[in-house]
Amino acid sequence: MPDQTTIPRWEQFQHGADSGIRGIGATKAQAFEQAALALSGVISAPQKIRALNAVDIHCDSDDDEVLLLDWINAIIFEMSAHNMLFGRYQVTLDGPALSATACGEPVDVGRHSPAVEPKGATFTELRVGQDDAGHWIAQCVVDV
Repeated sequence: MPDQTTIPRWEQFQHGADSGIRGIGATKAQAFEQAALALSGVISAPQKIRALNAVDIHCDSDDDEVLLLDWINAIIFEMSAHNMLFGRYQVTLDGPALSATACGEPVDVGRHSPAVEPKGATFTELRVGQDDAGHWIAQCVVDV
């Protein structure tokens, strides 16, 4: 059984000029939510992003790693299309299908101080699986 005191959480890791994002959770869905928060953290402090608007996102793939890439790329698309930042995510996984709600607000440059604009998730350092302690890990490198 995973140690519940250390999860869920997100991290970033350096990878050359790009940014690595990692989500850690008790479930695969939590790890995907936390990876999304790590993506938001590349741009701005997630706690500064108010949950004013919700956007539904749907992806599906029989491959968990491809599903993570599709998920992160869908978030990047929605951020760009709506000029929004997201600071809260709720993910449901049902077999190969991911259904999620991303909550956020329009970008406020003065308050959010966006650092970069992510271009897309890559296959670099791509991993979805459980560690020895039973935690789910979802990670990849994002081109910025």
